[in-house]
Amino acid sequence: MKLAVGVTDTAHLRRLQEARLRSDPPLRHRTRNFPRRAAELLDGGSLYWVIGGAVLVRQRLLDITEARAADDSRSTLFILDAKLVAVEARLIKPFQGWRYLEEAAAPPDITHRHTRGAARLPEPLRRELAALCLL
Repeated sequence: MKLAVGVTDTAHLRRLQEARLRSDPPLRHRTRNFPRRAAELLDGGSLYWVIGGAVLVRQRLLDITEARAADDSRSTLFILDAKLVAVEARLIKPFQGWRYLEEAAAPPDITHRHTRGAARLPEPLRRELAALCLL
């Protein structure tokens, strides 16, 4: 899981990533530390984005590589699939950095459940319904 700091909703994240993909492919997210469990993450893992206090979408991880930041410090690049997959909204407290999310604890995709129509609801409404355990 990773906090999408400054991102207002999934549509905003999509616009930011589309612009980044056009200007500097491949689509990637830079972080400081290399994950100790990189092989597990690359075996079908995803980056789950926390937006406005809730896990709302995920992106499949395609690769994880070591890199250098602008100041020549070590960094890690998560290479991401461009597709954002809506998941059942799950409220979460703020945290720093990124966190591993075990498969059993991961919110299910909306498109693969009986709540398919929920993907078309506005995000603030989905968040509220999830907080009330109605979605």
